[in-house]
Amino acid sequence: MLKKGNRISKNKEFDRVFKAGQSFYSKVLGFKAAPTDLDAFRLGVLINTKISKKAVVRNRFKRQIRQIIQNRLDKLKPGYDLVIIVLPLILDKNFQELEKNIETGLKRLNLYK
Repeated sequence: MLKKGNRISKNKEFDRVFKAGQSFYSKVLGFKAAPTDLDAFRLGVLINTKISKKAVVRNRFKRQIRQIIQNRLDKLKPGYDLVIIVLPLILDKNFQELEKNIETGLKRLNLYK
């Protein structure tokens, strides 16, 4: 589980990332990243009820995404906020494919040290 200092939770913070951030979209995920003044890498995950009406399914994808980011946290540049937007095609993907998509997005946005 991500520490509290590594999470984006307020709507104001999400809005700032959407306005000021770079973006990259794949078929499965969308990425928005914006620099901050903080010394931590922070993550927010957005998943709509269009993906699934069941909260269990949506929460499973959130947990998987957070786990993938947490495993790479020491390799990521501090001082960035990242919002990952989940798109409907994620339902066809397994954990390894999801991991590969996140890896691609992080490289595209140049978030590795």
